[in-house]
Amino acid sequence: MGETIRDILLVLGRVATILPLLLFTALFMGRRAIGEMPVFDFLIIITLGSVVGADIADPDINHLYTAVSILAIGIIQRLVAHWKIKHRKFGKLITYEPVVVVQNGKFIYKNLAKTRYTVDDVLQMLRGKDVFNLDEVEVAILEENGKISVIKKSRYQNATKEDTGTIPETSNLVYPVIVEGKIYHHVLDHFKVTAKWLEEELSSRGVQNKNDVLFASIDRNLNLHISLKEDSQTVTPFFN
Repeated sequence: MGETIRDILLVLGRVATILPLLLFTALFMGRRAIGEMPVFDFLIIITLGSVVGADIADPDINHLYTAVSILAIGIIQRLVAHWKIKHRKFGKLITYEPVVVVQNGKFIYKNLAKTRYTVDDVLQMLRGKDVFNLDEVEVAILEENGKISVIKKSRYQNATKEDTGTIPETSNLVYPVIVEGKIYHHVLDHFKVTAKWLEEELSSRGVQNKNDVLFASIDRNLNLHISLKEDSQTVTPFFN
């Protein structure tokens, strides 16, 4: 009996030490490695899966210790969820805060770097929200679970034909022409413009070096949209 109690205490000790280590590692890896779940919930799921999987695969494992582990993990999850609600500072330690990655049609470079998301990652997520032109975005927020929330500028808010009485003549689709300083020459060729034309457009806007450009896009009317790495980074409150 004494040996069983000792082993149970050993199991509980392992649970209590391995979860903080997993949490630290997950936070270090970044939210893009986690998927679409809050970090701690993600860790609880994979830990439960590991415990149960080991029990099923190894007939020598005592079911009692598996049951103790599962109960302990469940209790820890409930306690952490309660503390997270009661104490915001504690919650900030075990998860990611929402981060503004686009504001007023411009990428927030320092926040992209902090979250380890690339321009292409964010553009893909915006397309999933039916946003194909960065200039339409008032604010885009990368949430705790890795999803993106988007508020469009008022003039781009969805309206029905009945609301406006008009139908747009063309789509608002734009094409990336510079991403993190790299020029996409095939896009220039598609629009029958040259790299020199692009350089002149950048120069007219005070951009002397293409490497200063985080993202630039062009539409069918040859309108150029530019986000610089060093743009003034006015970030909406509450999200950092």
